[in-house]
Amino acid sequence: MKTFTNTILLLVLCTQAFSQTKISGIVKDKKGEAIVGANIYIKDSYDGSSTDIHGTFSFVSSEEGPHVLVITSIGFKTMEQEVVLNGKAIQLSFELIETINKLDAVVISAGSFNAGDEGKKEVLKPLDIVTTAGSSADIAGALNTLPGTQTVGETGRLFVRGGSGFETKTFIDGMQVLNTYSPSVPNTPSRGRFSPFMFSGTSFSTGGYSAEYGQALSSALILNTKDKAMMDRADISLMSVGTDVSATKVWEKSSFSGKVQYTNIAPYFGIIKQKLDLVKAPSSLDGNFAIRRQINENGMLKFYGNFNHSNLVVNISDIDEPSIKDRVGIINDYQYLNIFYKDVLNERWSIKTGISYTNSKDDIDFNVENSLEHQKGIHTKIVLSNDVSDKLALNFGSEVFYRDYTLDLESAEGETYTQSFSEPILASFLETDIYTSKNFVTRAGARLEHIGLNGVWSISPRLSFGYKTGENSQVSLAYGKFQQQTENSLLRVNNDLRPEKSDHYILNYQVINTKRTFRIEAYYKDYKDLVKYDDSNISDPTGYDNTGVGHARGIDIFWRDNQTLKNVDYWISYSFLDTKRDYRNFPYSAVPRFASSHNFSVVYKHFIEDIKSQIGATYSFTSARPFHDPNQSGFNAGRTKNYHDLSMNVSYLFRSNVIFHAFITNVLGTRQIFGYEYGNQLNTHGQYNRRAIAPPASRFIFLGVFITLAKDKTFNGLPNL
Repeated sequence: MKTFTNTILLLVLCTQAFSQTKISGIVKDKKGEAIVGANIYIKDSYDGSSTDIHGTFSFVSSEEGPHVLVITSIGFKTMEQEVVLNGKAIQLSFELIETINKLDAVVISAGSFNAGDEGKKEVLKPLDIVTTAGSSADIAGALNTLPGTQTVGETGRLFVRGGSGFETKTFIDGMQVLNTYSPSVPNTPSRGRFSPFMFSGTSFSTGGYSAEYGQALSSALILNTKDKAMMDRADISLMSVGTDVSATKVWEKSSFSGKVQYTNIAPYFGIIKQKLDLVKAPSSLDGNFAIRRQINENGMLKFYGNFNHSNLVVNISDIDEPSIKDRVGIINDYQYLNIFYKDVLNERWSIKTGISYTNSKDDIDFNVENSLEHQKGIHTKIVLSNDVSDKLALNFGSEVFYRDYTLDLESAEGETYTQSFSEPILASFLETDIYTSKNFVTRAGARLEHIGLNGVWSISPRLSFGYKTGENSQVSLAYGKFQQQTENSLLRVNNDLRPEKSDHYILNYQVINTKRTFRIEAYYKDYKDLVKYDDSNISDPTGYDNTGVGHARGIDIFWRDNQTLKNVDYWISYSFLDTKRDYRNFPYSAVPRFASSHNFSVVYKHFIEDIKSQIGATYSFTSARPFHDPNQSGFNAGRTKNYHDLSMNVSYLFRSNVIFHAFITNVLGTRQIFGYEYGNQLNTHGQYNRRAIAPPASRFIFLGVFITLAKDKTFNGLPNL
């Protein structure tokens, strides 16, 4: 009996041995390189193994019949293969496909500085903007410390890579904003109308931007508003130039924020004397509101409005006869409304859509003559995005711009004259991101536009590449065609003028880790179809055409570091620009008046914990700019002095909810000259008299107290709109 039992056990063991199947093989990637640590196992069993340093594996399974073999490895798509286990050895070879995690994958960085929620890496947050010395809490002022921009102090606007301020367009939640800056008299700077604290994300594109954005010849400033507020609060600001009050109310799925600000420079000008002969100092009343509602887990509806009334009156002396003064008064009424909706429809599809409306009126009195400039516009857009796979993403949509412009002139004799145009623009765009691997991405797209004013159809291709050269470094290339309708002052004379065009070529290298950023970028811009006209008869439409050309090329360098020194954040920017144009009333190709060859800035911020204060300083340098001197031979042959500015600021946390803030521009009192104006008559020396274009005062000084009232006593007085 014992012998029989042993025989049965031996037969069972032999049967089990014969039913075991040996599975072995190798796992590689598409390049044929071994994948170490890949897991290979029989689905719904405990049988499996991992690959060694050669990518090979081997294990034995006692399972029988058809089964599924699973192969997994981090960074690669999971693979499954059916096998039949019948005791015969199985030899296999697998090639895994790399998965693309877009959080770690390369991104297109050529020409673009991203910040906040919409950007992969932050460059300037809202707090950066208001604490940058010399920026005066103005978005354009802070961005002028980045490479690719140049200081044009008599305007206060963004001039990018050889382009005029007109060539930079602003978009809020993808919707274009008309008349972004407040009005000002000639040769005095204006400010942006929007508070930086309204935005959670900022993308400043110095060129090569997405096909989604059109009608911007040189640059696109893309601002993304905040989502629903998180807590009730009220803010009071007492400033040397005015005051504002804001409040936020939060409900379960929605929030409302409102702000009213009154600005009057008269008391400040009464203390700090100005070079301007002011009859009425600049004053304004602003109102802002933001309604945000969470529709579902991913859906958000936003409604934003900005309303402004401002006015000023100034006397401007005649250059040849200083006793003769021209009285110039400007009253501006401005409204901007923006409705925006975004949602994630499912795992692959998302949508963004919106509509914006701008209405701006400038009532300008020049002595006894009057002009009323009125521009209103509407922009509506829908954008759909589809993640087809982890290697392919589509972004496409359509939009409609409509502008209506009128200039009514009334002479001293009571005669009236009107120039106007209405301009519909229809556009569609398609863009795709193709990830060959997590280290290489191609973005290809095109923009189709039809301008109803002159019936012009156009296609603007855009192409970019990004290659990840290391864990934190990458190289990018970008090319694109861009176009923009010319300035209103020209288009109102000749409605048939075609859009002005530019081609962008960009090569970028950058290294970004958590607390340090380095980037260097070379670019070339080719301008064509620029508007030219003859000064001899500027009111004759036949004297205007699109025969102007130009170019701009240069190198931008940027370094930011908030790691090396404790509690210190600083950045350094340098830009070299070589540009010429033959456009407008230029007799031949020349450097435009706003262009400077060298721009350099250093921004320094230091938080001192012991005294709860942050101090900051900004030094800016701009090399000489050209101007036309009729007393010299040649066009735009004159050169200004180099521009130097050292500005400083300090913020002191008096209490957890009370901040004192002060800043001063041009601490050293350097005489800034942005160019010269010339008279129309020869003086007794046979020369034309001239007057320097300079700031109204050597320095600007600001003092403010910001108070926050909220349940959370740690909140401070930073604006929340």
